[in-house]
Amino acid sequence: MAWVYLLIAGVLEIVWAFSMKQSEGFTRLMPSVITIVAMVFSFGLLSLSMKTLPLGTAYTIWTGIGAVGAFIVGIVVLGEYLSLIRVIAAALIVGGLVLMQASTPTH
Repeated sequence: MAWVYLLIAGVLEIVWAFSMKQSEGFTRLMPSVITIVAMVFSFGLLSLSMKTLPLGTAYTIWTGIGAVGAFIVGIVVLGEYLSLIRVIAAALIVGGLVLMQASTPTH
Protein backbone atom coordinates (compact mmCIF):
# COMPACT_ATOMS: atom_id res chain seq x y z
CA MET A 1 0.00 0.00 0.00
CA ALA A 2 2.94 2.34 0.65
CA TRP A 3 3.70 2.58 -3.08
CA VAL A 4 0.06 3.40 -3.86
CA TYR A 5 0.07 6.13 -1.20
CA LEU A 6 3.30 7.48 -2.64
CA LEU A 7 1.98 7.51 -6.21
CA ILE A 8 -1.19 9.36 -5.18
CA ALA A 9 0.89 11.78 -3.08
CA GLY A 10 3.04 12.49 -6.14
CA VAL A 11 0.01 13.14 -8.33
CA LEU A 12 -1.37 15.49 -5.68
CA GLU A 13 1.96 17.31 -5.73
CA ILE A 14 1.39 17.98 -9.43
CA VAL A 15 -2.12 19.23 -8.63
CA TRP A 16 -0.94 21.64 -5.97
CA ALA A 17 1.94 22.93 -8.09
CA PHE A 18 -0.43 23.65 -10.97
CA SER A 19 -3.11 25.20 -8.77
CA MET A 20 -0.48 27.32 -7.03
CA LYS A 21 0.50 28.72 -10.43
CA GLN A 22 -3.18 29.39 -11.13
CA SER A 23 -3.64 31.10 -7.75
CA GLU A 24 -1.51 34.04 -8.95
CA GLY A 25 0.34 34.38 -5.67
CA PHE A 26 -2.63 33.21 -3.58
CA THR A 27 -4.75 36.11 -4.83
CA ARG A 28 -7.43 33.86 -6.39
CA LEU A 29 -9.60 31.97 -3.89
CA MET A 30 -10.43 28.62 -5.57
CA PRO A 31 -6.94 27.83 -6.88
CA SER A 32 -5.56 28.81 -3.47
CA VAL A 33 -7.98 26.47 -1.68
CA ILE A 34 -7.18 23.64 -4.10
CA THR A 35 -3.45 24.23 -3.50
CA ILE A 36 -3.76 24.01 0.27
CA VAL A 37 -6.08 20.97 0.26
CA ALA A 38 -3.90 19.10 -2.26
CA MET A 39 -0.78 19.95 -0.21
CA VAL A 40 -2.31 18.61 3.00
CA PHE A 41 -3.37 15.33 1.38
CA SER A 42 -0.09 15.00 -0.53
CA PHE A 43 1.98 15.43 2.63
CA GLY A 44 -0.36 13.12 4.54
CA LEU A 45 -0.03 10.33 1.99
CA LEU A 46 3.73 10.85 1.78
CA SER A 47 3.85 10.47 5.55
CA LEU A 48 1.85 7.23 5.39
CA SER A 49 4.18 5.83 2.73
CA MET A 50 7.16 6.62 4.96
CA LYS A 51 5.86 4.24 7.60
CA THR A 52 7.14 1.45 5.34
CA LEU A 53 9.43 3.00 2.74
CA PRO A 54 12.84 4.49 3.49
CA LEU A 55 12.95 8.28 3.74
CA GLY A 56 15.34 8.67 0.80
CA THR A 57 13.22 6.51 -1.47
CA ALA A 58 9.86 8.01 -0.56
CA TYR A 59 10.98 11.62 -0.69
CA THR A 60 12.98 11.23 -3.90
CA ILE A 61 10.14 9.51 -5.74
CA TRP A 62 7.55 11.98 -4.42
CA THR A 63 9.55 14.99 -5.57
CA GLY A 64 10.42 13.30 -8.86
CA ILE A 65 6.79 12.57 -9.69
CA GLY A 66 5.96 16.17 -8.88
CA ALA A 67 8.85 17.60 -10.87
CA VAL A 68 8.29 15.56 -14.02
CA GLY A 69 4.50 15.89 -13.74
CA ALA A 70 4.71 19.67 -13.34
CA PHE A 71 7.11 19.79 -16.30
CA ILE A 72 4.60 17.90 -18.46
CA VAL A 73 1.61 19.96 -17.27
CA GLY A 74 3.57 23.14 -17.91
CA ILE A 75 4.20 22.13 -21.50
CA VAL A 76 0.83 20.55 -22.31
CA VAL A 77 -1.53 22.85 -20.40
CA LEU A 78 0.38 26.11 -20.04
CA GLY A 79 2.29 26.07 -23.32
CA GLU A 80 5.70 26.35 -21.66
CA TYR A 81 8.91 26.04 -23.64
CA LEU A 82 9.90 22.56 -24.86
CA SER A 83 13.42 21.70 -25.93
CA LEU A 84 15.46 18.56 -26.38
CA ILE A 85 17.63 19.44 -23.39
CA ARG A 86 14.57 19.82 -21.12
CA VAL A 87 13.20 16.46 -22.32
CA ILE A 88 16.56 14.80 -21.65
CA ALA A 89 16.64 16.34 -18.16
CA ALA A 90 13.13 15.00 -17.43
CA ALA A 91 14.11 11.58 -18.79
CA LEU A 92 17.11 11.52 -16.47
CA ILE A 93 14.82 12.25 -13.52
CA VAL A 94 12.51 9.40 -14.56
CA GLY A 95 15.51 7.09 -14.92
CA GLY A 96 16.61 8.02 -11.41
CA LEU A 97 13.14 7.31 -10.06
CA VAL A 98 13.09 3.88 -11.68
CA LEU A 99 16.51 3.06 -10.25
CA MET A 100 15.49 4.31 -6.79
CA GLN A 101 12.36 2.16 -6.80
CA ALA A 102 14.21 -0.88 -8.15
CA SER A 103 16.93 -0.57 -5.51
CA THR A 104 14.54 -0.35 -2.57
CA PRO A 105 14.14 -3.61 -0.68
CA THR A 106 10.57 -4.84 -0.33
CA HIS A 107 9.21 -5.96 3.02
